[in-house]
Amino acid sequence: MNSSAKGLLPTAAAFALWGLFPLYFHLLNRVSALEITAHRVVWASVLLLVWVALRGELSAIRTTLRDRDLRWRLVLSAALISLNWLVYVWGVVHGRVIETSLGYFIGPLVNVVLAVVLLSERLTRIQWTAVALAAAGVAYLAVMAGGVPWIALTLALLFAVYGLIRKVANVESLPGLAVETAVLVPFAAGYLLWCEWAGRGAFGHAGAAIDALLIGGGPLTALTLFLYAYGTRRLPYSTVGLIQYFTPTLQFVCGVFVLNEPFDRTRAIGFAMIWTALLIYAGEGVRLSRRQARAFA
Repeated sequence: MNSSAKGLLPTAAAFALWGLFPLYFHLLNRVSALEITAHRVVWASVLLLVWVALRGELSAIRTTLRDRDLRWRLVLSAALISLNWLVYVWGVVHGRVIETSLGYFIGPLVNVVLAVVLLSERLTRIQWTAVALAAAGVAYLAVMAGGVPWIALTLALLFAVYGLIRKVANVESLPGLAVETAVLVPFAAGYLLWCEWAGRGAFGHAGAAIDALLIGGGPLTALTLFLYAYGTRRLPYSTVGLIQYFTPTLQFVCGVFVLNEPFDRTRAIGFAMIWTALLIYAGEGVRLSRRQARAFA
């Protein structure tokens, strides 16, 4: 089995799990988004460090930390993914799952813009048309709603930059994730201790079910990030962009059909523009891939 084939299933599983996360975090809507995120960091780090130790790969963490450039890349990626978690959880617990799904719908097109700006990739006229149509859809939603869809734009930008950094960081999936979460643990644990001291913490005070959900968010987070990091390092970036649609599609379904969030005509028009842009871009990607395959043959 080649590298791309090995990466396909883990990447698809990661995006599918992320798509179902709203149903999980909706159960924690009585807990603050910051506390939920802090628990995700702490419990994910515990699991990852134990996992690394059991695999006998603690030396890989030491090697990673000795590389100054790599260490700072992982510090930056840790900051980006923690902010992404916080904004995402805030959106879910405040009943804005549809807007979080919008962020992951436009995320692939943000990847495209980053590839043009940072990696000097070139787009065809059709691809630029798709990007412009998506931007118009976001602008339409902003004007009609009377405000910028900041949750969607923030999630799209944070995750796109995070994915790019992890794509180019020369570190294996598991040690890299262990370093990322370990960097965040002092801040997360400090906040949780402050919550307990101030009498604001939910853990241990809101029932066994809430405690279990707060702890369980860590392993779920670690698993999805591991699958994502493992799979995307073995797939072309363009393929990752296509599979990424799993997440917002499932989030959208959760928001509209399970959590019964409103989806009016204004939202439908804006989303239709963005979906059309994604179809145009995907179709052009398929056309270019086939042309490359014929040229190679």
